[in-house]
Amino acid sequence: MKKLWLDVGNTRLKYWITQHDQIIEHAAELHLQSPAELLLGLIQHFKSQNIDQVGISSVLDKKNNDRIQKILKFLAVPVTIAKVHAEYGGLRCAYEDTSKFGIDRWLQMLAVVKDPTLKYCVISCGTALTIDLTDGLQHLGGYILPNLYLQRDSLIQNTKGIKIPDATFDELSPGKNTIDAVHHGILLGLVSTIEKVLEKYPSKLILTGGDAALFARYLEKYQPDIEADLLLRGLQSYVNAH
Repeated sequence: MKKLWLDVGNTRLKYWITQHDQIIEHAAELHLQSPAELLLGLIQHFKSQNIDQVGISSVLDKKNNDRIQKILKFLAVPVTIAKVHAEYGGLRCAYEDTSKFGIDRWLQMLAVVKDPTLKYCVISCGTALTIDLTDGLQHLGGYILPNLYLQRDSLIQNTKGIKIPDATFDELSPGKNTIDAVHHGILLGLVSTIEKVLEKYPSKLILTGGDAALFARYLEKYQPDIEADLLLRGLQSYVNAH
């Protein structure tokens, strides 16, 4: 049985095609704020793969999601759209209004939170840096911060006279020029926030997203696990338990 797994994020569309639970194709493409158009360009390829089932996670608004669902009808197969539940697979959401909780954060937790005796800190290092905490199968809530690049761009836009070209976020030492001071300062702020959270809520640290490896370098004492494509794994868990 062939299945298509779609993760429609704020900037990228990722997908897996699996057969007998083995990944046989995967890709991630920038959708440049036009996810439906990107999917439209892929749909003939998906059709040719003889897909039997589709699972989808989308953080987009209703208008975009409706367009995506319309395009997927072309495949003429069952489509499961992941939603946040007050409780699912044993995991309980901390939000009173689950419609306000991001599906990406929910699925990332579903992928790893299985053991009722463990505490987890699941951090996604993507467009935003999201932190979610669990105690057993109870979600405790979390934090959302602008990522490295959003913080830098905000500083550029709101600080007259400072030109900050792209540079690598690779040091926590005090910067000896403005460019380094900005980059080191932003990285220090996010790493320090994570350390503060883990100090208050000791947990097993899971990192995912594009900058996971970068943050792992500065959080070695917490022995983080880097989990690629955590959301798609969570989507599989969601559909399989549906």
